[in-house]
Amino acid sequence: MPKGSLHDWLYASEGTSRLNYIQITNILADVASALDYLHNHCVPIVVHGDLKPSNILLDDEMVAHVGDFGLARFLGTTSYQNSSTGIRGTIGYAAPEYGLGSDMTTNGDVYSFGMLLLEVMTRKKPTDDVFNEGYSLHKFASMALPDHVMDVIDLNILNIYQGVCEADAQKIEECLASTIKIGVSCSVDSPSLRMNMEKVVHELHRIQNTLPNIEV
Repeated sequence: MPKGSLHDWLYASEGTSRLNYIQITNILADVASALDYLHNHCVPIVVHGDLKPSNILLDDEMVAHVGDFGLARFLGTTSYQNSSTGIRGTIGYAAPEYGLGSDMTTNGDVYSFGMLLLEVMTRKKPTDDVFNEGYSLHKFASMALPDHVMDVIDLNILNIYQGVCEADAQKIEECLASTIKIGVSCSVDSPSLRMNMEKVVHELHRIQNTLPNIEV
């Protein structure tokens, strides 16, 4: 893709342009919409199984596309096989139940999306050295809710909003908290408690509709 991968933008060298919050929200909404289509509108249902920043590709218009379906599986077909053992390359993004031998499911993709979202918003990888002994990216983000979200956000994404009025700053902080809540809700350990991708799309569209109305 002309603009490379999401990973390229997240970890670009110092001094190069970084993604701002509007761009990030648009990218997350693109990815969520793609997963919603795969999970809820495809027959048979498709589980991607390898969602991570390097597999999110950006075109000339900075529209995000989900790539690399090498681990993808179709649900509800006779050709489906238990393939959780093929997730070795997605350490940090793979749902915890896969480590227990569970089948690949759409809930596993939701978990991966949640971790991807939190990585994009905090610029901390799920495999960062700081996360060990029960301390994780999910816990790092969830502990910041609801009043300390600004402490965990990668401030590079806020450069477009420098100097906004107090009222708009409050709106931005509320949107940031809502975004982090989505990531936390998607990445809980229990598959049945994770947010449905259809709701994720709805919430991200609500945030998208709020941000352009803020004076910059």
